Amino acid sequence: MPQLQLPIFPDGVTEINSRIAVQKDASAVWYIHGHWPVFQHAEGDVQSFRMFTSQMIATGTVKSKEIVQAFGVPMITVKRYVKRYRDQGAKGFYDLKPRHSSASVLKGAALEQAQRLLDEGRSVPAVAGELKVLANTLHKAIRAGRLRGGQKKAMPVKAR
Repeated sequence: MPQLQLPIFPDGVTEINSRIAVQKDASAVWYIHGHWPVFQHAEGDVQSFRMFTSQMIATGTVKSKEIVQAFGVPMITVKRYVKRYRDQGAKGFYDLKPRHSSASVLKGAALEQAQRLLDEGRSVPAVAGELKVLANTLHKAIRAGRLRGGQKKAMPVKAR
């Protein structure tokens, strides 16, 4: 008959359940099963924390509510990352997501044409309409210094 392993945890650990505990030292977080360390990550490594806790939930080692209680994270967050682990595996926590930038719309000739039209005194919405870009794109380029804003027209002063 197999012998059960007693939950013998070292001092200074936080129990997640009767089999798994977590211990934080100077700069690392250790996960302990019984008396054996099974995983370790840097204190600020959120991706590894999310991946390993999701893995433990997916394999049935711990329950979602135990992670919520031990670490104080919202239940919806735990569920979201368990779903990611089940759908994508561990790589889902470490793959870089492509970033999109609106700066690529205004390059070269389009940037020069926008500046020429602004210099002629046209408004930003008029220039945006002619170039078929969003006015917000032009405003961002002006704020970033890639375009010089058009001169604002002074209001005529009425003689009294």
